[in-house]
Parts: sequence; C-alpha cells; structure tokens
Amino acid sequence: MFDTIGALVPRDTAYPGRTRTLDILNRVLTGTFYNILPYSFNEERGAGGEYIPLRNRRPSVRYPLCRLVVEDSVSLLFSEGHFPSVDCPDHTLRGILADLIKETRLNLVMTETAIKGSIGSAAVLMRVLRGRVFFSYVDTLYLTPTWDPAAPDDLLSVTERYKVSGHVLAASGYEIDDIDQDYWFARHWDTETETWFLPSPTASNLPPDIDTTRTVRHGLGFVPIVWIRNLPGFSVTGDSNDGACTFQAAIETQIEIDYQLSQAGRGLKYSSDPTLLIKEPAGVDSEIVRGAGNALIVSEKGDARLLEIGGTASSAVIEYVRLLREFALESIHGNRASPSKLTAAQSGRALEMLNQGLLWLADNLRVTYGEGALLALMRMVVRASVRYSLIVAGRQIGPLDTTAPLSLRWPAWYPPTSEDRQRDAQTLSTLANAGHISRETAVKTLASSYDIEDVPGELNRIETDRNQKEP
Repeated sequence: MFDTIGALVPRDTAYPGRTRTLDILNRVLTGTFYNILPYSFNEERGAGGEYIPLRNRRPSVRYPLCRLVVEDSVSLLFSEGHFPSVDCPDHTLRGILADLIKETRLNLVMTETAIKGSIGSAAVLMRVLRGRVFFSYVDTLYLTPTWDPAAPDDLLSVTERYKVSGHVLAASGYEIDDIDQDYWFARHWDTETETWFLPSPTASNLPPDIDTTRTVRHGLGFVPIVWIRNLPGFSVTGDSNDGACTFQAAIETQIEIDYQLSQAGRGLKYSSDPTLLIKEPAGVDSEIVRGAGNALIVSEKGDARLLEIGGTASSAVIEYVRLLREFALESIHGNRASPSKLTAAQSGRALEMLNQGLLWLADNLRVTYGEGALLALMRMVVRASVRYSLIVAGRQIGPLDTTAPLSLRWPAWYPPTSEDRQRDAQTLSTLANAGHISRETAVKTLASSYDIEDVPGELNRIETDRNQKEP
C-alpha cells in the first residue's frame, strides 16, 4: 500500500532520486502522505456510479504511530531533562560552551534536527553575526554535499538548489521578470564563502549569476555546516549521504492501521443508520441510499429486516489493530509499555528495563546527533573564535583553545527515585573514601541528578563548607 500511494507522488526528473524518497518519507512523518489521494473515505462511488477502491481514498482515521516513536526517542535525546552537558578539562572553555548552549537555545535546534532528520539525514548551519553565534536547521532534501577525498569526514562544499515560484521570490524582494514562472533558487557554501545566486528560470540552461548583495565571505576555513546521517545501517535512499530512516519498518503497518480503523468507523456509522431490506416481487431501479428511511426492495415472499454490522466485527478490528501496533513498535524499537499497567511508582532502573527497545533506539541516536553533531558544532565555535571576536552571554571572549578535548556527559534515562539516590550516594561515598575514585568524579556522577552545572565550583563550595565546620 505504501508503494501504491507513494507512486502517485509526482516525480520531478530535475531532482536526484534521493529527493523524491526523502519527500515521501517526510510526508509520512508530517501526516500529509494521504493528501495525494483524490477522494475522501466516505466517497464510495464516483460521479458515474463506479466503485472507488480503498487505495484511492484518504483514511478518515489517522494514527501517527511513526511520528510518536520519533518524538518519544528524541525526547530521551534532547529534552530539557536529557540534554547533555559539554565536558572539558579547561573549566573556562566548559563554562563558555555551557552559556553558548543556553543563549542559542541549542536544545530546540537539535530537537528539530533530530525529528526532521529521522527520514534519513539532517544538517545544521552555524552563522556568526555581529559576534554572536546562531544555529539553524537546514533541510537536506535539496542539499548536495561534497566531501574531501583525503578526509572523507570533512566537507569541501554544500550546494542548495530547488524550484520556487516567481510569486514567492517577488514577495521576498527579488526583481522577477515573470512572476508566473518557476525559478531555480541556489546557494553554495565552501570553506571561505557563502555564495548566493540570482534566481534563474527553470527553462534556462545558462548558469546563474552570483548575487553580490547577499553573498557573504565568512573566512572560517571550514564549511559551517554539520551533516548528519540519521542512523547506521542501510541508507534509505541508496545514497551514502543519508542514513537509515527511524520509522521505515513501521510505515506499511501504520497504513494498515489507518485503513482498518477507518473501515471500523464506517461500519459503526452504518450500524447507527442501518439499511432496511424488504423482500417483495417488485424491484427497484433507483440508486440505493443507505439508511432505514431508504428501503432496499428485493425478490419475492415478503420479509423485512435491518442490515447492520455486528459488534463482533468491530471488536475483531480493534484486536487486530492492537496486534499490528505491537508489531510495528517492536520493528522500530518503540515504547510498548502501557501506562495503565503501572500500578506503583517504578525505579529508574525498572523503567529502563520496561522501555528497553526505545532506549536502544535513543542510544543509537546519541551517537549520530550527540557525538557526531553536537560536539562537531562546539568544535566549530571554538575554531570560529580564532577568526572572530565572539560575544557569549553578553561577554566578549578571546580565542579559545582548539586543542582542548571535548566530550559529552549524558544524564540518566529516567530521574532516580529517593532509593536510587541513596544507593548511589552510599556507593560513591565508599569508593571515594577507599581512594578508588576522586571526589570530582563522584560529584560529576551525581551532577545530572542534582542539577549541578559547575562541578569545580561545587567542589570549592564543598571545601568551604567543610572548613567552616572544622573548629
């Protein structure tokens, strides 16, 4: 069914094949996949009385299972209680990066990136404007990256190119000769410049002219874009620039659930207004309209009854849908736990075991969006501080140490209960007193649970309190 409906999406040969694949998956994610179908679900007959197949009708019930799994996994990745902190031996650099994350609201940018990038790939653009750093998500449907052959993980350039109507360009301030025509819009990033091009008609084969007004020379020495492949595994587009789609394995099942629930809803409506069947010698040639007020007259030997769907059929559909949902969530490592079955407060460890599949998915996402993207953005900022005088949290900072190692500290998946905290405190106290770990490591371990942002500052306050208590 997915391939049948997806085949109705127009194919534009001016774009590479990956663009169409990502576009279809994006429609599934945003809930617009069925908009290409010409008929609503209650339209069973066409204008000429012909039967309209289900594959040409939009479901009346839509269960966004794929998007729910994506949002649940991303909430364990970049929500307020799960966003990682940047760790570094240089305390000054660590504090600057922490302030930068708050000032740029990077958790919102990364959340948007991880949700939209679940179709296969995502990109984040860094800009330095008047000394301030800004991050923004960039859609990869129309981006083409070029990698350094000598360093395959380094970008040489990124090109953006897509079609846009003349009306939109005119509203954006461009001087357009024919607003009823479509134009190519293009931008190009390399290690030194962000080049904008003047819109060119799609029918023209001439290369576009450079827009000197909007073109900017950033001079960073690197492409200010982080390219993210969503998940390891088979590329959803067959292109090495894209990773695996988070929800692809559940799409067919989601479509089946939508149509089954739509059919069940249609059946319940029929049961609420059943068709009256009357057996008489006389026939009827007029169009049949469902409802007790419109009798269906057939055959001989008089009889009358109401045609309706039994309750067992609806119950069977609901059970079938529940089973489909279980299979779909299992196939994409979604959360299959039912909150109604949790009769008491659970410890953090118990919740982790209950949602193990979802945690595995979020753990894989930590690698690509955390270690691969978030740290790359922080290193970009450090490198940019050598070229520009940056302003962070209202303070002007000088060049940062580009050789300083950076890492991420992730909080626990679920907030610990009081019993969990007591056991952790006893364990860490025993290890620290025995000399197996340092007091700083112990405080770092507890930092996320007690909202400690400045570990060295916390250690200083602990030492101050200890000296004040001593006689």
